[in-house]
Amino acid sequence: MISGDAAVLALTTGEPAGIGPELVVHLAAAGEWPARVVAVGDPALLAERAAALGVALELDVLAPGEPVPAPRPGCLSVWPVALRTLSRPGELAQANAAYVLETLDVAIQACREGRADAMVTAPLHKGVIIEAGHTGFRGHTDYLRDACGSDEVVMMLATDAALHAREASWPGDGALRVALATTHLPLCEVADAVTTPRLERLLRILHADLMRWYGVATPRIAVCGLNPHAGEGGHLGTEERDVILPVLDALRAEGFALDGPLPADTLFTPRHLAGVDAVLAMYHDQGLPVLKYAGFGRAANVTLGLPFPRTSVDHGTALDLAGRGVADPGSLRVAVTLAAEMASRWAASRRLS
Repeated sequence: MISGDAAVLALTTGEPAGIGPELVVHLAAAGEWPARVVAVGDPALLAERAAALGVALELDVLAPGEPVPAPRPGCLSVWPVALRTLSRPGELAQANAAYVLETLDVAIQACREGRADAMVTAPLHKGVIIEAGHTGFRGHTDYLRDACGSDEVVMMLATDAALHAREASWPGDGALRVALATTHLPLCEVADAVTTPRLERLLRILHADLMRWYGVATPRIAVCGLNPHAGEGGHLGTEERDVILPVLDALRAEGFALDGPLPADTLFTPRHLAGVDAVLAMYHDQGLPVLKYAGFGRAANVTLGLPFPRTSVDHGTALDLAGRGVADPGSLRVAVTLAAEMASRWAASRRLS
């Protein structure tokens, strides 16, 4: 039973033509909430998707400032945001780009004002938002960074700790956490983006938030090299020697527990991951294919460096699945659970400080 003083999670329902609204409906109907959850979206959209899926769902539309009640199966609290135009499953509408951004703004404001303790986001569609005229939009992570005035944020994906916890060959607490030094960049731009100042900032954020959100007293981080074989002593690239290693050595001198730079093709093995709390990969497709192979659908996206916890699903809008009732809510369930754990841990640490 979740109490009335449990953490409040603001859950944006994502691209209305995608699977986000129905994933929220499924979890609400099952009552699988580890905290007080309030959806941010159009109540009529949620009611329509519930009816189409044959799901009995009561919507509790809350006024601004109204307390978020403890969850109960078959009921979903909602902070209402109105669609700009009718939404059909699988059919993108540029007019609703403003709706999606407004849901983010409502959730961000609630977290910054203390009305919500963490933020969870269902998937949005970057392309339709850009095509609607928001040409500078790069996704949730950058939007949250700018809205919160954060100098830097880190994108990290984490598998459900229970996924591998019982496997003798899987190290640590069972969770694989992979943070990214660069995110959605063309591969030809990655090397120039891996700079000394950037790596130092990202490692400091990763180190600090492993302590703040995960309660890790002394984080140990494994760092990938950029090049094959981590540069092979400079014969396959010099970024490890000239950029990555000096940053690691400087932070080690401050007491950071850092392994690397290590070849990415051998880092993701039990021997190298033993005792590691997170891995820092240099680019998107260096680390995330491994993580998604290990736990796709049982992982969540985490944004580090914000003033509040934020998690998301590990997948996209799946327009081809929308409205068919076959989308798996597993990743959203992990994202909600992780956000609740992070918010509770952060609240407890603030009470003790």
